[in-house]
Amino acid sequence: MSILNELTPVEVRRAGWEALREKLGPDGALKFILDFDRGEGNYTELRKKLFKKKTVEDIIQDMKSGGYA
Repeated sequence: MSILNELTPVEVRRAGWEALREKLGPDGALKFILDFDRGEGNYTELRKKLFKKKTVEDIIQDMKSGGYA
């Protein structure tokens, strides 16, 4: 089992920040965080369109068959 499965979201963010600081230094880590792209658009609306009239079982089957790759 991966250690990430055992960490809380706060612990994951803390570990990520530490990894960035170790690799990039404090200034580089801050630049990375400030430049990080969170994407665009409205995922909530997109999700409603993508999964309209689909059951959870349908979505899982699509994922297993590569329908959402």
